[in-house]
Amino acid sequence: MSDHVRVCIVGAGFSGISAAINLRRAGVTDLVILERAGCVGGAWQANTYPGCACDVQSRLYELQVAPWPEWSRKFAGQREIRDYLDRVVEMFGLASSIQVNTELTSAIWDDSALVWNISTSVGTFTADYLISACGGLTEPLTPLVPGMADFTGAVMHTARWDHDFDLDGKRVAVVGTGASSIQVVPAIAPVVDQLVLLQRTPPWILPRRDRAVPHWYKRLLASVPLVQQCARSITMRSRDLQVLSFTKQGFWRATGERIARRHLRAQVPDEKLRRRVTPTYDMGCKRILLSDDYYPALGRDNVTLAAGLSRMNATGVTDADGVDYIVDVVIWATGFKVLDPPIASVVRGINGDTLTEVLAATEMAAYRGTAVSGFPNLFILQGPNTGLGHSSVVLMSEAQIDYIISAIVSGAIYDVDQQVQRDYVQRIDRSLSGSVWQTGGCHSWYQDDHGRNVALWPGSTRAFAEMMKTFDSTSYHVRARQDMSYVDS
Repeated sequence: MSDHVRVCIVGAGFSGISAAINLRRAGVTDLVILERAGCVGGAWQANTYPGCACDVQSRLYELQVAPWPEWSRKFAGQREIRDYLDRVVEMFGLASSIQVNTELTSAIWDDSALVWNISTSVGTFTADYLISACGGLTEPLTPLVPGMADFTGAVMHTARWDHDFDLDGKRVAVVGTGASSIQVVPAIAPVVDQLVLLQRTPPWILPRRDRAVPHWYKRLLASVPLVQQCARSITMRSRDLQVLSFTKQGFWRATGERIARRHLRAQVPDEKLRRRVTPTYDMGCKRILLSDDYYPALGRDNVTLAAGLSRMNATGVTDADGVDYIVDVVIWATGFKVLDPPIASVVRGINGDTLTEVLAATEMAAYRGTAVSGFPNLFILQGPNTGLGHSSVVLMSEAQIDYIISAIVSGAIYDVDQQVQRDYVQRIDRSLSGSVWQTGGCHSWYQDDHGRNVALWPGSTRAFAEMMKTFDSTSYHVRARQDMSYVDS
């Protein structure tokens, strides 16, 4: 590891790998990617549970600089996505720039030297620019439940799956009915003896309609790049249309609900079970899920749908109705610490405050989801209000990377103006105020404790990309590195 690099990227998932590729193409080759795991992949190396797959079409889960015609299915599985990222690293010769098994332990801005002082689990160095590419779907969220310390069985989170534990013939409790749960439940139900699913809130589910990609179509995409580009563009535009069901009342939202209710009726003939899995909030208020096999799994003889988890004891769990279940293993399918970025607690800005402290004080305020006032030359990929309820966050990361490259190429120091940041966040809040995420009758992980939607972008991916097309240096306090003086921007 060098004593100094121009750019330090934290995280070797889609965002980090894409940032490194595009920076190199722009002439910035002095960079390092820190990855705490033993391999690349980000969320796709952390989440390896049975049934794990993407809920966005494969065509949108590839980097624009690395189109991949060989996806085997419309919705790629976890292993295939991981393999794709390995190929991208090899294709672009990134291996020498990636430090695996290396965790960031602190990053402190030095305002006299105008560099980031970086400490890691294997050494220290300085960097001109720091890019957080950690994502939000890697840190498991496990709720605190009375009696959980008394449970003597096995425990695992879907994001920390224990592949050495054999579920065959076991009595299993799965806690949660979100995106991970609706994939893992159908995958393990056929092999376990009994499965109790503890449901707090039923999700809205649309048909997935997954299918294998025909061999002839893969050959066509490989031989005619224009066809692949068109396929990606058409998929992106069709997904962008779906944002209207979240931001507009009437036709768009009603259409989605009709499809979901028809799917529910077709797959759950039992009227009592159907009532229990029918949401009571507006569609889209929580994350909309895609599945063709979740509802049928609930109808299996060895699967019991129970009320939400109330407490645990030495031998099992108790649901909210007071019913006890003896189980051998508890699987937490309870999501992630999305509102608590993994490195935020160890990154300190110009005033010595951590990013965690500043984000908490400002309700996760970030300018264009990318820069935070008081943290010069720090850029966050997939930051606040860049998440999506309808399309691929890879598109959002790529737009952010396009935005920050010109700043990094310039070599200057950029600290976003606090008032500019505040005005931007207020515009985002106004755009979100009438959306189903705020008015749909639920509280979701999109929102903080005050009810502010800190996770989602309120528009299309195309609109975000258009906004990020040009780096607006006038929104920043800019200093030239040569004389450390402020530049009138």
